[in-house]
Amino acid sequence: MTHAMLKGSNVPLEATTVRAVLRWTPGQGVPDVDASALLLGPDGRVRSDEDFVFYNQPRHPAGKVWRLGKKRVAEGLTDTIQTDLTGVESGVSRILLVASADGVTFDRVRELRILLYDAADTGAEALAYFDVTPETGEETALICGELYRRGEGWKFRALGEGYSNGLKGLATDFGISVDESEAAEEEEATTTVPAPPTTNTAAQPTTAGAAQQPPEVSVPLPPEQPTAAPGQPGYGYPPQQPPATQPAYGYPQTTGRPAYGYPQAPAASGAAGAQSGYGYPPPVTAVPDPDFALPPQGPQFVGR
Repeated sequence: MTHAMLKGSNVPLEATTVRAVLRWTPGQGVPDVDASALLLGPDGRVRSDEDFVFYNQPRHPAGKVWRLGKKRVAEGLTDTIQTDLTGVESGVSRILLVASADGVTFDRVRELRILLYDAADTGAEALAYFDVTPETGEETALICGELYRRGEGWKFRALGEGYSNGLKGLATDFGISVDESEAAEEEEATTTVPAPPTTNTAAQPTTAGAAQQPPEVSVPLPPEQPTAAPGQPGYGYPPQQPPATQPAYGYPQTTGRPAYGYPQAPAASGAAGAQSGYGYPPPVTAVPDPDFALPPQGPQFVGR
């Protein structure tokens, strides 16, 4: 006969090996549920971290409490803890049966139920079951029930006590040591959003809300333009260029090397300082000799 239990009620157990099965109905948005167990001493706390049986430590070192794992059945999904009650160490007075959802509240878990079976009676109906209902819906871990000693035997009590800080918070309350630095790193990894990288911090605005300005870019000035109009060529000939530029197309230059093999004309003296006439000899500027006389000419024609 199966006992339908209410919160706080208990039932004696005659079975020597008990399977505690957590069962729920999967669906869209329904979180996965994990079963675990804590073995407590007379003081209500674990004796060491080895007294915590869960997904990362699925078997107790004494070998009397272990996690069977998840399974799909016709009614939904299950996760199971099995206990050999006759072999449990005398220093253990209670075994908590816990359900946890990874960071998701139990108001989204549908039809959560814990069922107790006699492991030696394969295929038999459940000894007892308890429909676990969260009190606030914000719980992320629940103590569904407990196996506890009563004289020489064992009993099961339906509890349904919730924790809003998850399996880690529940385990800590019963003496499980949690690495604070590791827990802080996990919390930071889930809550911290990295800032986008910046490539030029000098160009970022320093006042909150100010519009971001583009970085300044140096633009080269245009080449300097001549201010005077170039002179016109003389009588159709090309103008003379300075030595640093283009040669005068075969005509002599005043300074620098001669242009393309032509001799360089001497610079004219005097106030004007004019150049020679494009390769022609310069005009004579000396004053004529007053005693100069033409030589005798040929025979003269004398009239008769």
